[in-house]
Amino acid sequence: MGNFRSLRVWQEAKDLAVYIYKLTNEGSFSKDFRFRDQIRAASISIASNIAEGDELNTNKQAINFFYIAKGSTAEVLTQTIIAYEVGYLGKEVHNSIIDKCEFISIMLLKLIKARS
Repeated sequence: MGNFRSLRVWQEAKDLAVYIYKLTNEGSFSKDFRFRDQIRAASISIASNIAEGDELNTNKQAINFFYIAKGSTAEVLTQTIIAYEVGYLGKEVHNSIIDKCEFISIMLLKLIKARS
């Protein structure tokens, strides 16, 4: 515990947040402030909750934060689907984010099981 930067799941989540930030600075997405801010906040929440959970004293506390991160991953996935359907994202970018979210979610589940 306490070395979250070495966790691959944290690295993947952090990279996803950076990607989402850059992506939402462009095109129609950049002008839809509420939606842009919502997906940014959700993506940041994934990495932040992994870090916070890993820094806590007990596995029980950590697991709670990992579940919150897993929920935020589902939130980003949902928002990505909506962004694609309203035309903010192309198919390739949409598929890339979906794959990243699913991968992070699987890694979080494995981390939760390992800490249980």
